[in-house]
Amino acid sequence: MTITTERVPYPRAPMRPAAPTSRAALGLLRQAADGLAEAHRTEAPLLRYPAAYLAALRAAAAVLAVHARPQPRRGSTRNVWHLLAEVAPELREWAAFFASCSDTRAAAEAGIARLVGRRDADDLLRQAEQFVGIVGASVPLR
Repeated sequence: MTITTERVPYPRAPMRPAAPTSRAALGLLRQAADGLAEAHRTEAPLLRYPAAYLAALRAAAAVLAVHARPQPRRGSTRNVWHLLAEVAPELREWAAFFASCSDTRAAAEAGIARLVGRRDADDLLRQAEQFVGIVGASVPLR
């Protein structure tokens, strides 16, 4: 009797291709890119700041459209930035940054010019461009 020490490979389950990216996510990424273009065309800081913020918000929503699985919660409202930090921990710092900009965006939309200068709007636009680029590279385009 001969004992074989040869390994017999176990049959592997076939790899399933990744699900195609939802139309909603792709649409949100397009809207984010359009929002960045609008922010570049806008000179007034009170308009540029919210346009850049909204572009980042739409990119975050695209990530949620790809990754999030809605779970009902009672009594607590949660914003996009908190959800983003949960479903995409690699974007947690970005979520914290944009969450910290929410009050300033609201002030800009309310017309409070002393809180939003040209440099603030330009800086946020640069940050939003980076964020949208990172999200665009991470969302599968199938």
